[in-house]
Amino acid sequence: MKKLSDKQRRIINFIDRFLVDKSYPPSIRDIQAGCKISSTSVVDYNLNILEREGYIRRHAEVSRGIKLLSRTSTSESPVPVPVIGLIAAGEPIPVPTPDTWNVTVAAEMLEMPRELIRSKEDIYALRVKGMSMVDALINDGDIVLMQYVSAVENGEMAAVWLKAEKEATLKKVYIESDCVRLQPANSQMRPIYAESDNIEIQGRVIAVVRQIT
Repeated sequence: MKKLSDKQRRIINFIDRFLVDKSYPPSIRDIQAGCKISSTSVVDYNLNILEREGYIRRHAEVSRGIKLLSRTSTSESPVPVPVIGLIAAGEPIPVPTPDTWNVTVAAEMLEMPRELIRSKEDIYALRVKGMSMVDALINDGDIVLMQYVSAVENGEMAAVWLKAEKEATLKKVYIESDCVRLQPANSQMRPIYAESDNIEIQGRVIAVVRQIT
């Protein structure tokens, strides 16, 4: 292996700390901010060198798809993740019931890198319908990898069940003084406002699997 530059060593150390703290890999923007690097293109350049030299492995079609090869993995085998249905990235779309998220029979299965899943439980996937999250690099037809949780922090991207409407949507969640704002990542689309007792968080996004065309 080639000797690392100071910048590349900072990147490796940051990825390692991020994995310990968050239990999933960092994004390029996380690395840029955490390592105080001037641009995402500089991060990408150095990640390419680290991959070429055998320090990391990158999964190009998966956001946060960075595997740190120096970490000891309990197994190299991929983890099967069920794709249980559609989620709207646009106007909410109906799904049968909130129990949709907990079905045991999936329409399809994804084989995901074990490093991406790590020790997290209750992982599932949803295929995206709509364009409201394009500024977050989530396009129509992409698949979002989700961890089932019942609460998220402000600004996190989540699958949200609207109880009265019996519809689900994929948005960034912001808790405001008198309501919950479900914010699209598309400047051409307006947010959805809902009463806090009308929403149920069904999971947060931990990665995106790109639809390659």
